Amino acid sequence: MIKPSTFYDLLLKNGTDFFAGVPDSLLKNFCAYITDNAPAEKHIISANEGCATALASGYHFATGKIPLIYMQNSGEGNAVNPLLSLADPDVYSVPMVVVIGWRGEPGVHDEPQHVKQGKVTLALLDAMQIPYEVLSDKEAELSVQLEKAYSYIKKNSAPFALVIRKGTFDDYTLKNNEKVEAEMKREEAIERIMLSASNKTAFVSTTGMASRELYELREKHGFGHEKDFLTVGSMGHASQIALSIAMQKTDRPIFCIDGDGATIMQMGGLATIGTRKPKNLVHFVMNNGAHDSVGGQPTVGLKIDIPGIAQACGYEKIYSVATAQELDSALAEIKSSFENGTNTLTFVEVKVSKGARKDLGRPKSTPQENKHALMEFLKD
Repeated sequence: MIKPSTFYDLLLKNGTDFFAGVPDSLLKNFCAYITDNAPAEKHIISANEGCATALASGYHFATGKIPLIYMQNSGEGNAVNPLLSLADPDVYSVPMVVVIGWRGEPGVHDEPQHVKQGKVTLALLDAMQIPYEVLSDKEAELSVQLEKAYSYIKKNSAPFALVIRKGTFDDYTLKNNEKVEAEMKREEAIERIMLSASNKTAFVSTTGMASRELYELREKHGFGHEKDFLTVGSMGHASQIALSIAMQKTDRPIFCIDGDGATIMQMGGLATIGTRKPKNLVHFVMNNGAHDSVGGQPTVGLKIDIPGIAQACGYEKIYSVATAQELDSALAEIKSSFENGTNTLTFVEVKVSKGARKDLGRPKSTPQENKHALMEFLKD
């Protein structure tokens, strides 16, 4: 395995001292090391991977240096546009290192949402004409690979990708781990929301721990899973799935269980929801100020006014809760509004602590089974 410190030091020796990206589970040890060691002005955990590409480009324009961006391979899609229309040699010719975590690598077991992305990760780079190296986990080979990468970057003033397999980086524990003061754990909050909902309510839950927790809570209470759409991939898009369902099924309450990182990643979705104003949609954002599913790297979720942004976008009823009592009170009001016909587009920020229980399982059903069960439920 490669020590994150060794990789980081080699990058600095090659003139790369600026980092931007979205954390990934395969890169979490490297990301944690950057968070602990890079100056704040030289490291930005970006809203999405496209933003990271633009941030890196701006840094190069200002300094002439070679920046680095990092992402899970699922984020390649967010980065395609700026990589091709901004950084490409045929446009502004921006030199940068692109570090990509290879989830779903063929032959390596992974979750279903990563399988297709894993198959096409290298093909996408080929299609974009971005050369790459699959990083070795042997430190003796690392210098040679980086020499090849930087030689190309400097000669062509263009991006070069380093693709990271599972287990490439040695363990590193984040030291600069901001503590989040919150009474509730996310799983407890989701349980309270789930149990408050009517039998007609459909749920759309976001990528990562939230969907896993909702699935396990249904199991805990002996419920079926037909009322839930688990958005196991497509980070940031759960709210738009929920919006479209709410617009077609106006007689049903639709509850979206979102996260702060996902909301920030595709924040424009709030504007679409707020202007459409589906009165049967309740948008919950579990806010712990962290990318909790990929190592707990911080977001800006607790540093900005997400409920205020939702209100400015047109959401009509706004709650921000930090305790179980406050959440229960909000849920009682929401339930009453649906019962008496006064329900309206609602946003609920729920402040929760970081982390999840170690024995948290994963859905046993396939995505297709999940989809068909939900569609049958929505027919009734």
